Amino acid sequence: MRLSGYITGGLLWLFSMSSSAVEITIAENGRSRCAVVVAEDARLPEQHAAVELVYFLEQITEAEIPLVHEAREDTANLFVGSKAAKTVSPYFSNKNMDPDELVLRTVGNDLILAGGEPRGTLYAVYTFLEDVAGCRWWAPDASQIPKNRNLSVGSMNRSYTPPFEHRDVLIMPIAADPDWSVRNRCVGEIHGYGRFDIMPERGGCRKAWPNGHSYFSVLPPEEYFGENPEWYSLIEGTRRSAPKIHASLCLTNADMQEQFLENLREKIRGGPALFREGGSQYVGYIDKTENPLMFVSVSPEDDSGYPCRCQCENCVAIEKAEESPAGLALRFANQMARGIREEFPEKTVYMYAYHYTQKPPRLTRPESNMVLYFCPIHAASQSRPMSAPRFKRWNDDLHGWLEICDQVYLYDYPCNVSYQLVPHPNLRALAANIRNWAEIGVTGYHGDGVWRGTGGTEMAPLRAWFIARLLWDPTQNPQALIREFCDGYYGAAGPDIVAYLDGMHNALEISGDWLDLSSPPDAHFLTIETLTDGWTHLAAAEDAVGGDPVLLSRVRVAQLPVRFVCLARWKYLKDDSSCRGIPWPFAGSRDDAYTTFMEIVRANNVEFGSGLQQLLNGEVE
Repeated sequence: MRLSGYITGGLLWLFSMSSSAVEITIAENGRSRCAVVVAEDARLPEQHAAVELVYFLEQITEAEIPLVHEAREDTANLFVGSKAAKTVSPYFSNKNMDPDELVLRTVGNDLILAGGEPRGTLYAVYTFLEDVAGCRWWAPDASQIPKNRNLSVGSMNRSYTPPFEHRDVLIMPIAADPDWSVRNRCVGEIHGYGRFDIMPERGGCRKAWPNGHSYFSVLPPEEYFGENPEWYSLIEGTRRSAPKIHASLCLTNADMQEQFLENLREKIRGGPALFREGGSQYVGYIDKTENPLMFVSVSPEDDSGYPCRCQCENCVAIEKAEESPAGLALRFANQMARGIREEFPEKTVYMYAYHYTQKPPRLTRPESNMVLYFCPIHAASQSRPMSAPRFKRWNDDLHGWLEICDQVYLYDYPCNVSYQLVPHPNLRALAANIRNWAEIGVTGYHGDGVWRGTGGTEMAPLRAWFIARLLWDPTQNPQALIREFCDGYYGAAGPDIVAYLDGMHNALEISGDWLDLSSPPDAHFLTIETLTDGWTHLAAAEDAVGGDPVLLSRVRVAQLPVRFVCLARWKYLKDDSSCRGIPWPFAGSRDDAYTTFMEIVRANNVEFGSGLQQLLNGEVE
């Protein structure tokens, strides 16, 4: 069981409660009683950790906390990083620590905050600020920094390594903020996206090239197909490279394999420019010394399955022998992994087990420098945990990959993919999934959200923070986390927002709705009873915050999903409420409700896709 690899519950907090216990005074009556010590030649993440510790301790205590390179004899010292720790504990070493492992340890009247490289010391500082000082970072523009002019801490001895080495929460705009990400201990391909110049001191962001579905990123048909059609899929006797998302490469073609590997090596060797894709999605620059490229994707194009994948004799024979198309894709990925390892032994190749490559192969095993991204897109339902019997085939395939691959990451869809603003009550199942995946040995998680706008995903701030917390420690109580966030982020409206969320989750469970990845506005659980009950709580939440403009803005954004569904189905729902004697929650006409909806959208810079706008312009019956 993977959870046996780390301590659950108290997570090795060892406080001495006796009257003779050491107590480290950080501040007294708003005056500093400590110094933060970091080595002058400390690595960038340790330097940043020390700066962050001082920054937040000064906010908390209203004291001026000195940041120094040598310990002081007249105060307590907070030693940040492994080199600083050695000055008070000569045998301290982080040499064998995992990159994200942290240590919090008192030595006499001093405290060590350190960990593995590159992020362990950062996580030690943020863990201390959270668990001891009470800090929370709800969203990039919302935090909780308590005031305590008399801050002290008892003796402690804590170490912790998170079960997931890759913790990627792709929900805009939260996940793109480097400070929110590192403070909530996320690390993945996305964090700091487009801002790699400031990521080294935050422990890096595990960037990749190519990224995602990569065959045509490495061998774009517009560049290679004309002179080398044999490199691409043979479909019904004709070589094809289109349509792009339903075409592939001839993975057994030796010349193609050679060019593919050379293109990968050339990109890894460095730019300066890494690459651009999707217009505004600028990925950044390679800096080999401070922020190295970590991952190389060798993965089929999106949904490039039968009959679009290659039907040549050699490709078909391998798929048949492997009893899964994944066997052919994995052999190709393995070949690239071996070729990359010769020149870049530190790099990792990943491949998607996605759509037609979901089932593990019978013969081939991944290379040691490979990560397998397993995607539950075929499971689809999010109303029940993935461990439920309905997902037997999916779970069998996941366990099959876990048996043959040391590094399996879960590629998940924690949001509504197509209807981002529709209520999507999957938090209970999501929490159960994350814990189960940690238990069975999944080592990474990538939550694919919606790269759009600044709030167009339903309950985006809660969703991102909730996932980040569970990825760090899956044993936490999910309902307690939801209450904690809602009380902190929505203030006096917190209980009403929790009641709204509970109502949506309960309605889903009662309805038996499947809740797939693109659950529509007319999903079974979104009855007039569910919506009016939800609106009762959301209206009460608005009343609870009074005239507080910040909290009122957050509550009104939380109201958008119910407003959206009612607008999209206005006539049907209003008629249904009238026939059944259920009070209609909105005064005025649909035009009035639409005007209010758009005012909230514009005031909070909420963006969403054109498909949702079309629904608002008409109705779903």
